[in-house]
Amino acid sequence: MWTEQNNTLYKKFVFRNFSEAFAFMTRVALEAEKMDHHPVWTNVYNCVEIWLNTHDAGDIITDKDHKLAAAIDKLICKTA
Repeated sequence: MWTEQNNTLYKKFVFRNFSEAFAFMTRVALEAEKMDHHPVWTNVYNCVEIWLNTHDAGDIITDKDHKLAAAIDKLICKTA
């Protein structure tokens, strides 16, 4: 579940290994590029953390963030 933290939508994803985490990040990157909306994220081994907010709107959560979060959740369903 995405949570609101400091004007961002946040979610942590944990995978079985680095390869799965990196594959997920690649799919997210392609989706984000299509939407022209790019996340702030970190990756350490099998863990990916993502923060979404809209920089053009003053670093607040907007509909663009909710749409990208929903698209990311759909990617997880395909990964599992």
